[in-house]
Amino acid sequence: MTQADVVIVGAGHGGAQVALALRTNGFEGSILMIGRESEPPYERPPLSKEYLARDKEFERLYIRPPQFWVDKDVTLKLGTEVTAVDAGTHQVTLGDGSAVSYGKLIWAAGGDPRKLTCAGADLGGVHAVRTREDVDRLMGELDAGAKKVVVIGGGYIGLEAAAVLTKLGCAVTLLEALPRILARVAGPDISSFYEADHRAHGVDLRTNVSVDSLVGDAGKVTGVKLADGSVLPADIVIVGIGIIPSVAPLLAAGAEGGNGVNVDDHCRTSLPDVYAIGDCAAFACAYAEGAVMRVESVQNANDMGTNVAKAICGDPQPYHAFPWFWSNQYDLKLQTAGLSVGYDQTVLRGDPATRAFSVLYLKEGRLIALDCVNVIKDYVQGRKLVEAGAVIDPAKLADTSVPLKELMA
Repeated sequence: MTQADVVIVGAGHGGAQVALALRTNGFEGSILMIGRESEPPYERPPLSKEYLARDKEFERLYIRPPQFWVDKDVTLKLGTEVTAVDAGTHQVTLGDGSAVSYGKLIWAAGGDPRKLTCAGADLGGVHAVRTREDVDRLMGELDAGAKKVVVIGGGYIGLEAAAVLTKLGCAVTLLEALPRILARVAGPDISSFYEADHRAHGVDLRTNVSVDSLVGDAGKVTGVKLADGSVLPADIVIVGIGIIPSVAPLLAAGAEGGNGVNVDDHCRTSLPDVYAIGDCAAFACAYAEGAVMRVESVQNANDMGTNVAKAICGDPQPYHAFPWFWSNQYDLKLQTAGLSVGYDQTVLRGDPATRAFSVLYLKEGRLIALDCVNVIKDYVQGRKLVEAGAVIDPAKLADTSVPLKELMA
């Protein structure tokens, strides 16, 4: 039976960071990283941006060159899925039926794209944007002449894909079921700005729209039928409606969880010697007043990975990393600091017409988050105010003549 002192399930950002940080912190034991994909760890965000746009070759997406893992004595077992966990015997079962024994298990499996449940969801030409294979398949259809694209979902993935495909000359329609795009992650000012900008770039962006089914011919999608009976022609359909955390083997083994697997403030699950990090881990977030939540970001995956590695190396610290995010669409760089969950007031700083402005989110007078569009200075300075939980007069926050750093008490 294969055995490793540390077994990492998942070869994405979090899994790679754990392995890196273990070696950086002096861990000399054996490390085995198990990944479902055939590729060594690579960056995911460029898939819907630079890689889809053909601005970056895939080799430039590697988190480290493949030889790096060999040099650091990190064994990669790729193209392999973990199907079961036995916490009592400290073993995981692989898709081929073989078993691997572990000392510490780190679950960094991320999530799978949420699929449509309507008729036609399994037709050819229906795509997610989660892996290299997903995007390569999509690019192959574009190269074969596909031009009419319907994007279902107005979150970051859908919007980024719409921006790239529009630049590639496709006719793009984007559908969002809620009254506004980015409704779960940003305020109305950001939503309305991005809606207008996508429309100005030629995207047929529709909100409050329900999809009835996908229609096709000879197993290939040809259109999206809406609840009102109308059909939107489509050569390609991209589905960006969130992820389902990949935690079934952990929950089946008795780990506490539901929407993800629950972890404590040291990223430990309820199973002995089993940690979980990244998109699949639900934790009490200090930047959301202790609400138990999953945070889907590269930052969270990396910081959790570092936290767990230090704990294994004898330096356990409560997880208290500051959350931040970004999204690139057209010439717009959106940078987010903090979590706007539960905000009760927003402050607009700057003029959206200039394509450079910020939206600040307050709760009971305290600054809890900010979204900055093409204003890096606001992001850098405002982040410190959010981390400090600053209480500042909204009129001062809105005054662009005063740098945010000067408002720090």
